Amino acid sequence: MDTLWQFVTQYGYWAVVLGGLVEGETLLILAGFAARLGHLDLPAVMAVGAFMGAASDVLLFSVGRWRGPQVLARWPQVLRYREQFNRLVARWGMLVVIGMRFMYGMRWAGPILLGMSDMPWPRFLAFNLVGASLWGFLAAGAGWMFGAAAQAMLADVHEVQGWVLGALLALALGLAAWRGWRGRVRRAAEGNEERNSGA
Repeated sequence: MDTLWQFVTQYGYWAVVLGGLVEGETLLILAGFAARLGHLDLPAVMAVGAFMGAASDVLLFSVGRWRGPQVLARWPQVLRYREQFNRLVARWGMLVVIGMRFMYGMRWAGPILLGMSDMPWPRFLAFNLVGASLWGFLAAGAGWMFGAAAQAMLADVHEVQGWVLGALLALALGLAAWRGWRGRVRRAAEGNEERNSGA
């Protein structure tokens, strides 16, 4: 965790760029905390994180349009859910695009599957921008709010920086664990449905 914190404080907005390009809630949360301490500007952190998150999804959507089946052939378990994913998109298109970055395992696979669907480019771009903006706002805002709460309780937040960073890591790990649990529950339910339909 100290290494990530040093990375954020040393590279600033470049660390936010990396956090937006990859599944990097932890980097964005730490950048929000760094903004609370005065190292970065919070609106800039949110904007850069959202923009880079949206850009990475546009790139993955393009990959899905161009060579989606070939790319996902390496992950047959993802490709297996293509038809079910398409049904979700047909019914809940906007919500699927906005929510996919909050779903475990879908940050990378989701945009590729969307690129393989019938969703038009303009709709994807609009919904993706909304989802990325929400993600950047919530992740960076969580780090900033945590720092604000710590400052309200402590005379100098720098004195307990290690504790705060540890708590932020616990928050990020808790979020990842919750998303993983939701994904396992969903896959188990889908497996039961498949077995019942086969019977």
